[in-house]
Amino acid sequence: MESQIRNHIAQIRRVAVVGAGTMGHGIAQVAAMAGYQTGLTDASGDALTTAMRRIASNLTGAVNRGKITQDEADAATSRIEPADLAAAVGDADLVIEAVAEDLDIKEALFRQLDAVVGTEAILATNTSSLSVTHIANATRRPSRVVGMHFFNPVHIMKLVEVVAHPQSDPDVIAAARDAAQRMGKTTILVRDTPGFASSRLGVALGLEAMRMVEQGVAAAADIDTAMELGYGHPMGPLRLTDLVGLDVRMKIAEYLHRELRDPKFEPPRILRDKVQRGELGKKTGRGFYEW
Repeated sequence: MESQIRNHIAQIRRVAVVGAGTMGHGIAQVAAMAGYQTGLTDASGDALTTAMRRIASNLTGAVNRGKITQDEADAATSRIEPADLAAAVGDADLVIEAVAEDLDIKEALFRQLDAVVGTEAILATNTSSLSVTHIANATRRPSRVVGMHFFNPVHIMKLVEVVAHPQSDPDVIAAARDAAQRMGKTTILVRDTPGFASSRLGVALGLEAMRMVEQGVAAAADIDTAMELGYGHPMGPLRLTDLVGLDVRMKIAEYLHRELRDPKFEPPRILRDKVQRGELGKKTGRGFYEW
């Protein structure tokens, strides 16, 4: 079995990333920096252009900080190939989906991918909380579907949560973990349950922080400082919510509340009100902070 896993891992030479937004461009960047030929695709041509610009900016910043050389940055850029869906994924060994956090959208995409990728390709979803089992069952190859939950910003955050569902092939899980580790990440393995490990814990903390603001316990910045300096968190839960997007956090909370039937995941009024006003965090200039 071990030799079979090693043989399969050795076959992952080309990665494709579907979705060039906040997560997708970062995944493409770390895949290319790890030496993978990387196809990058998005339904929007403008999103692809923006993604390549953001990757170039990230790599330039890394060069300026002495983290990588200019030659390494140039090599990584040369490995990323913006393309349409069929061209990007057609000969990929590992396809990583990074589209909107919506189960219907993801299932439709995986049905489409199932028809165009090779029979041995691994299909990975970057979902942070949705059912990997449901996504896998949208294909004819559920054993070759796995969760690979990267964290934002991908080129900085060190964790990838690998999610196994009941039909997962152990070789596929091993190959996904190896690919993530080659990208410089530490992996944890979790069972496919709503919110997995990281989102379930992170959302619970973030929602409680929102309730504390709502109740006037402390200001958002002071709550964040308490977690940063008191508990060693690199970023407080409310600033993180602004970076993730309040609308995204609310959708995840609603999903967890519905699936787990646990009142602590019910979105508080302050979150619903901010989303309704369009205060979605950094992307709109205002959330729990002004940006």
